[in-house]
Amino acid sequence: MEFTEWIRGRTDEQLRALVSARPELITPVPAHLEGLAVRAGSPSAIGRALDRLDRFTLAVLETLTVVETPAVVETPATGARAEAPDVPPKSVTKAALRALVGGALAAGKPEPALSAAIEHLRDLALVYGPDSALALAPGVRKVLDDPAGLGPPAVEAFRHHAPEQLAEMADDIAPGTTGSGKERLAAALARPGKLIEEVSPEARAALDQLTWGPPTGRVPNARREVRVASARSPIDQLLARGLLAATGEESVALPREVGLHLRNGLVHRDLYAVPPALEGAARDQKLADRTAAGQAFTFVRTVEDLCERWSAEPPGVLRTGGLGVRDLKRTATELDVPEWAAALIVEVAHAAGLIAAGGNVDGEWLPTTGYDLWRVRPTADRWAALAITWLHTDRVPGLVGERDDRDRPLNALHTELRRSSAPGVRSAALGVLASAPGLAPTRASVFDRLAWEQPRRRGPLREQLTEFALREAEQVGVTGLGVLSGHGRALLSGEDTASVLAPLLPEPVDHVLLQADLTAVAPGPLTSELNRWMTLAADVESKGGATVYRFGEGSVRRALDAGQGAEELLAMLERHSATPVPQALSYLIADVARRHGRIRVGTASAYIRCDDPALLDQITADRRSAALRLRRLAPTVIASRSSRAALVDALRAMGYAPVAESLDGDVIISELDRKRTEGLPPARSVPSPNGLDAEVTAAAVRALRAGDAAHLTRREPADAPSGQIPRGPATATISALQEAIRQGVRVWIGYLDSQGNATSRILEPARMEGGYLTAYDETRAAVHRFALHRITGVADLS
Repeated sequence: MEFTEWIRGRTDEQLRALVSARPELITPVPAHLEGLAVRAGSPSAIGRALDRLDRFTLAVLETLTVVETPAVVETPATGARAEAPDVPPKSVTKAALRALVGGALAAGKPEPALSAAIEHLRDLALVYGPDSALALAPGVRKVLDDPAGLGPPAVEAFRHHAPEQLAEMADDIAPGTTGSGKERLAAALARPGKLIEEVSPEARAALDQLTWGPPTGRVPNARREVRVASARSPIDQLLARGLLAATGEESVALPREVGLHLRNGLVHRDLYAVPPALEGAARDQKLADRTAAGQAFTFVRTVEDLCERWSAEPPGVLRTGGLGVRDLKRTATELDVPEWAAALIVEVAHAAGLIAAGGNVDGEWLPTTGYDLWRVRPTADRWAALAITWLHTDRVPGLVGERDDRDRPLNALHTELRRSSAPGVRSAALGVLASAPGLAPTRASVFDRLAWEQPRRRGPLREQLTEFALREAEQVGVTGLGVLSGHGRALLSGEDTASVLAPLLPEPVDHVLLQADLTAVAPGPLTSELNRWMTLAADVESKGGATVYRFGEGSVRRALDAGQGAEELLAMLERHSATPVPQALSYLIADVARRHGRIRVGTASAYIRCDDPALLDQITADRRSAALRLRRLAPTVIASRSSRAALVDALRAMGYAPVAESLDGDVIISELDRKRTEGLPPARSVPSPNGLDAEVTAAAVRALRAGDAAHLTRREPADAPSGQIPRGPATATISALQEAIRQGVRVWIGYLDSQGNATSRILEPARMEGGYLTAYDETRAAVHRFALHRITGVADLS
């Protein structure tokens, strides 16, 4: 049975499973099933499918690859046989595979793992045919160049040798045989036991080093013309007998036949049909959930704190587009977290669209208007938005602080922090944790499990990304005490995360305890609005189970600068304090408010206005004001060539408390905590946790079936029925399309193109959303999207 016919014989459900597991096969949708088969056999598509296989399933495929070639003639361990070297078999029985795989298992039996692996390979279209005649899909053997660490067959290993060289080699090792040199050499190497016994112990040791891979090596002056009689060195002995093939001037390869003989006919060794067990400490799942929920709450509040601080004092954007090292260190200090955690917080906030580059010409990192919408949502919903962003972003905050290929530092928010494999690594690492509820596995066991699940994707970068994923999952609140939490499991499966997390979050409190030493103690997490107000009017002195805030002259003045009045401050404290407002705090607020705003700064370029001439005398006499180039215009007015903003900042630095005023004399409230940028959040792709949408795969399969039917009959696309182009009310059109989607039938529509010309189409509708219809266009034999407002009407083809 040909591969294309086998694909054509699959059921619709099996085809949907195929394109769901290998979405690259329908990007875009092929015109027919023959095109799908060709695309499934392309090297890139096969490579992606192989990357998704676990170690045992890959080993089964590699075993089939080896058995299907003429390399296996007789295996001492199992007695499996193959055809002649020049006629490779077309299929292999499941029994032969079971014998080889069973001999390689370190423990246990090959079933039912072998049956499950074969079925999975069929689902991925890497293997086709019944159990009695299993065959490799086209292109698989070419991609699996060295299966299981075995070298190429003899006919390929010696393909660069001259015919006369092969004939001389065959005369030495197989005298009296007939045929071409290549055929005689391949026949002799099919049973290389006698040849191996003739070589020296040193030569045999060289073979042992290549037995289990890699099957290639480098030797100086690898001669192809060496004869048995003149061979002296161990390598020459092997080259003369064909036990090694010279593939280059300094490279040699072990022929597959020789490698299988040295392995006693086995393709693998120490093969496990089940993944390695996870090792680690057992934890109480409920305790882990509560711990993760507490960290999730902290992470949300830390992101909010970051945005509030950057509202007042936004850091600048580097010329390379990132965040400066000093700004990151300052942010880490202010948030009271390590630098790597600060980089994570900044990156997640940026990926979630809460901060973006904006401001003046030089650029500043500012909260976006989307932050204000995010801030008013429930805490559980806010965390879910951040966690989903972290799971699916291709940015890697863990790389901050390292250097790129040009030895340039990688800053936070730098464009070079993207790694396309990062989302997959995070999902895979969390998937390992999900397989062991209540267990905090060790890093080594997680790495071993991932190496078994995806052996072709191993590498230093993948291990580094896995380490980052496990560390960041704990910081974000996906895991607690090293165990995947309940809301983390919901995040991984695509379920409603917020509903799982909400009952575990601490209940925010709306009051503080004011004390006589100008401090306030928050007995628990404050509500969002009270937390913002306390952060504005007081400085955080310590964090922990109870946050301690300290009021001071600078913090009170900060609240006054943001538009608060003394009466408002005291009223807010009285409303949200479980204890009376201390007299010292009332005096502090009254004293700062009395001095606040006595000096007014306007535009002259700028001027200073004050009702107290003595205070202006003090300013002009201050040596620090020399750079402002002040000039006294009147007893209560001083002019300056500096800008109003620079003048306000300079006077505040000198210890005064000025306020800016408009041209009309009104006080300008700076609202330091409300700086925003209108920049749109960066575009990002969030893949579906369950692969392709079921409606899309169903539509693709219907399109493939219809296109294949047209391809087999070699007919033109279906012509529209005779008569006028369908026209009708919009409501009737929508209802007809919904009914066609429900029944899975074809319809005839009228459609206006971009120039307003009326055309007709034969469609098989699949989905309707967002003002568009996704359907298979039989007229063009492809899947297209149609704007609903351009569809003039619908007619039933039946």
